[in-house]
Amino acid sequence: MNAIRPVGELIRDWRQRRGLSQLNLAELADTSARHMSFIETGRSQPSRTMLMRLADRLEVPPRERNVLMRAGGWSAIYPEHRIQDDPALAPARDTVELVLRGHEPYPAIAVDRHWNLLARNRALGPLHDGNIAPFLLRPPLNVLRLSLHPQGLAPRIVNLGQWRAHLLHRLRRQVGATADPVLHALHEELSGYPGPAPNALASSVQGFAIPMQLRTPCGVLSFVSATTMFKNPVDVTLCELIIETFLPADQATAQSLQKAMLSRRWPQASWEPEPEQGRRNHP
Repeated sequence: MNAIRPVGELIRDWRQRRGLSQLNLAELADTSARHMSFIETGRSQPSRTMLMRLADRLEVPPRERNVLMRAGGWSAIYPEHRIQDDPALAPARDTVELVLRGHEPYPAIAVDRHWNLLARNRALGPLHDGNIAPFLLRPPLNVLRLSLHPQGLAPRIVNLGQWRAHLLHRLRRQVGATADPVLHALHEELSGYPGPAPNALASSVQGFAIPMQLRTPCGVLSFVSATTMFKNPVDVTLCELIIETFLPADQATAQSLQKAMLSRRWPQASWEPEPEQGRRNHP
């Protein structure tokens, strides 16, 4: 386990990440620049109220707020439970399953903060048809790696340059917001995958969102995605859980998936198993 850094260092890092001076932050937190300087250098320990105020003004995510509070000598604000099987999150688990089932015959997934697959609905089948390297499908299955890896979905994504640029931009923004080292490493990894450069002149077919156009045995399926998150959750896991739904971007895609739903014996939707200890899902 990594040692907890001094609270002043953490505050300084978040301040700099947000592009604020000590004076800026002091004004936002209704304190003096001198006091801010003392907090950052360790000459003064912030009260719990001050620490919570600073976290609010710096828009520190819930998981990192817990780290900040512990570094300041206070208890964590947000509890954390496993959504897969913890009774405390049973209502949330039921809600996720309801959303996933209700979105059929169109694909939908639930992922954690690192884009590892937590749950999926039955309509994901057609997206995974094809030649995908087995190691990409082992838990924890990372959906961004699966999408952009040359042995994953990438060779079948018609507009790979456009879709790749969209996913990397989204991931880059997430890294900036959370300072998560795992997300940073994932961005570095995915950026290194071979792929076409995005065509700056290319416009999405729909004109309002970037589609993912995927070659499948059903033909080219075109999707736009929508993101759903829990509003004002009080658990770290729920704060970070994302439900990604894929909507048909054209009538042909809608009809293909509706037909596939009727003609296939799709497996039941399920929560992903935990990975074996120490095993990675990529070489």
